[in-house]
Amino acid sequence: MLQVERTVLVQNIARRTQLPYASVNATVQLLEMGCTVPFIARYRKGQTGNMDEDQIRQIQKTLGYYKELLDRKNTILRTIEDQGKLTPELKRQIELCDDATELEDLYLPYKPKRKTKASIALEQGLGPLAEIFKTATSGNKDEILRSFINGEICTRKEAIQGAQYILAEEITENAKIRAYLRNVLQNQGKIHSSKKKTDHKDAFKFDIYDGFTIELTKIKPYQILAINRGEQLGILSVNISAPEQEMLSYIERTLDLKKNLLFYQEYCGAIELAVSRYLKPSLEREIRKMLTEVADVHAVKIFSQNLRNLLLQPPIAGVVVMGIDPGYASGCKVAIVDEQGTYLCGDVIYPTPPKNLVNEAEQTILSLIERFQVKLIAIGNGTASRETEIFIANLIQKNNLNVKYLIVSEAGASVYSASEIAKKEFPHLDAAQRGNISIARRVQDPLAELVKIDPKSLGVGLYQHDVDQALLASELEAVVESCVNEVGVELNTASVQLLSFVSGLNQRLAEEIVKYRTQNGPFTSRQELLEVRGIGEKTFEQCAGFLRIRNGKNPLDNTSIHPEAYEHVQKLAQLFKIEPSNFKLLSAALQTLSPQKKKEIIQIVDLDEPTFDLIVQNLAKPGRDPREDIPGPILRSDVLKLEDLKEGMVLKGTVRNVVDFGAFVDIGLKNDALLHVSKMSKNGRFIKNPLALLEVGDVVDVVIDKIEWEKERVALALA
Repeated sequence: MLQVERTVLVQNIARRTQLPYASVNATVQLLEMGCTVPFIARYRKGQTGNMDEDQIRQIQKTLGYYKELLDRKNTILRTIEDQGKLTPELKRQIELCDDATELEDLYLPYKPKRKTKASIALEQGLGPLAEIFKTATSGNKDEILRSFINGEICTRKEAIQGAQYILAEEITENAKIRAYLRNVLQNQGKIHSSKKKTDHKDAFKFDIYDGFTIELTKIKPYQILAINRGEQLGILSVNISAPEQEMLSYIERTLDLKKNLLFYQEYCGAIELAVSRYLKPSLEREIRKMLTEVADVHAVKIFSQNLRNLLLQPPIAGVVVMGIDPGYASGCKVAIVDEQGTYLCGDVIYPTPPKNLVNEAEQTILSLIERFQVKLIAIGNGTASRETEIFIANLIQKNNLNVKYLIVSEAGASVYSASEIAKKEFPHLDAAQRGNISIARRVQDPLAELVKIDPKSLGVGLYQHDVDQALLASELEAVVESCVNEVGVELNTASVQLLSFVSGLNQRLAEEIVKYRTQNGPFTSRQELLEVRGIGEKTFEQCAGFLRIRNGKNPLDNTSIHPEAYEHVQKLAQLFKIEPSNFKLLSAALQTLSPQKKKEIIQIVDLDEPTFDLIVQNLAKPGRDPREDIPGPILRSDVLKLEDLKEGMVLKGTVRNVVDFGAFVDIGLKNDALLHVSKMSKNGRFIKNPLALLEVGDVVDVVIDKIEWEKERVALALA
C-alpha cells in the first residue's frame, strides 16, 4: 500500500512545525535510533542545530501524527479498493491529504455504515427518483411519483421522503460541502448554555453560564471545560447556533440548483433536511469535540508548566526537618527526618479542637526540636492547618526559638501514604504517619519526593479530571522526565521512582540498579552501570550523562559531561598542560579563549561547539544543581491574621497555582488569595496570559486590593 518517502515525511514535519529541514531530519534520525528527548536535547545539539526539548518533542509528536495518518490512509485505501470504488482521482486525493479531518470527509461516502433511511430508500428502489429530482426539468410529477409506488412505497409522500433521504445523505457526505460548512460554523457560530431545573449540589457554581452566549471564535478554553462539566453533570443544556441560510445558499450554489427543475421544491427540502438533520448536528458534535481538544491541550499545557515549576522548586538541603500533618480529632501527626531525608521518629499531638491539649503538645514539640536540632518545621496546608500554624508560631515566639516554619502543599500526600511505594519504604508505619514524612521530605528535595506521586494529585491544574486523561498522563510524564534529567540524579541515593524517569531507564532497570547497589555497595564510576543486568551500551549511552556520582573514581562522573566526551576533556587538559582533575584552572583557561582560538581548539580536539560549551560550563561548576538559582520559599516565624490586613497593604506571597484567569497566592492566611489577571501588569501594560508573568513557586510583592470579610476572601494586585 501507500508508502511515504523519508524526504517527504521530513518536509511535512518541517512545514507543520515551522522548523528547519536539516534540524528536523537529524532529530527524526536520532529518535528512530532510539534516542530519548532529554539525551538529544543535551548531547546532540551539534547535530540538531541546538534544538531544545520543546522543539524536539514537537517533532516527535508530529512524527507520530504523520505515522498514524499514514496508517489510516492505508486502511481507507484498502477498504475502498475492496469495494471496487477506488478511482485514480480519489486515490490521489487520499494520498495528498494532510489533515485527519479532511481525510475522514473523503472516506465518509465509502465508510461501512448501519442501515439508514437513505439505504432503506435505495433498497426500495427510490435511487432513480432521487436522480430525477436532480435533473428533470419537464414531465408530469404525479405520474413520475406514481411509478415508484409499489408494495413497500404506498404513497407519493413516502416516495418523496425516501428520495429526499437519499439526496440528503449524498449532500452530507460531500467533502467540499462539509469543509465549507464546518468553516462557517467555526467562524460564525455561537455557543449557548442555560441552566436546567435541578437540585444538584453544585448547580450554583454554574450560575455564570445560565443564559450564556459567546461566539465560538472568542470562547476561552476554561469556559469550554466549565460548560462541558456543567453539561455532563446535567446542570446545563448546551447548543450551537449557526447561519443556516448561508449554509443552505452555499449548498444550492455548489449543487448548481436550478429553479426550473421539476422537483425544485422537493430538492430544496432535501437540502434543508441534510442541514437540519444531518450536517448541523454532525458538525456541531465535531466542533464541540475540536473545541474540547483545544481546551484540553491548553489546560494540559498550563498544568504542565505549573508542574514543571513545582518540581523545580529549590531544595532546602542540609537541615533536619519536622513535618506536621495537621488534624482535629485524630490529632496532628509529627515526623522528623534528618538532613538526608531519613525518617528518625514520629509522634502525635493534639493542640487543636476537640482535645486542645496545647501544653502537652508544646512539651512534645520542644523536646523533639532539642533532641534532633530541628531548624525547620513544614506544616501541611490541609484540614486544621491554620490552627496548627498559630500553635507553632506562638511556640516559636514564646520560647524564642531559632526555628522557622513554612506552609507546604500537602496535595498528594494522602495518595502517597496509601501507595505501594510508601508501603515498601515504611512497611511498619501506618498510612497517616507516612503522609507527614512526605510533607517534610518535599521541603528538602521537592523533585525527589514528588515524583512518587501521580502528578494529577499535586493540585497545580484546573479541570484536570475533565481533560483527555491519556493526553494528560503523557504530557505530565514528559514534564517529570524533563525535570529529573535537567537536575540530574545521584546514582547512589536515588529512589527507584526517581531513577525510573532518567533518560533510557524504566521501572525494571531502576529496580535492577537499586538491587545492584544493595548487593555490591555504592557505585564508584558511571562505567560500573554496564555491570547492572539489563543495561547495555545503548541504554548506558542514554542514561549515563544524567546520573551523578559524588566522590567517585573520576570527578567527571559528578558533572553533566557525558562519558563519551571524557577523552576530549583529557585532550583539552593536555593542550593546556593542566591536570584534568583541576577543573577550576582548566575551565578558566577555556573561558578566556578568543572566538578564533576557540574554533581552532574545537577542531583540534574534534568537538562541536555545543559540546565544548557544555564541558566548559560543567568544569566551572561541577555537580551544580540548576535549582540553586531559583529564589527559595518564604520562611516564617509568626502568623498573619485576616484582621491584620488593610486594603493597600503590601506583602510578600508565594504563587501556589496559575490558571487562565489569574493566580492563587499564599500570603500566610488560611486560604490562598486570588490575584486576578486584570490586576497584573508588566512594564505598565496589563497582560492577557498570567503564565507570561508568573510561575508556581514565584515569590511576589502584592497589594491587598479588596477584603471580603464575611467570606474570608482576599483579592490582590501586583505591587
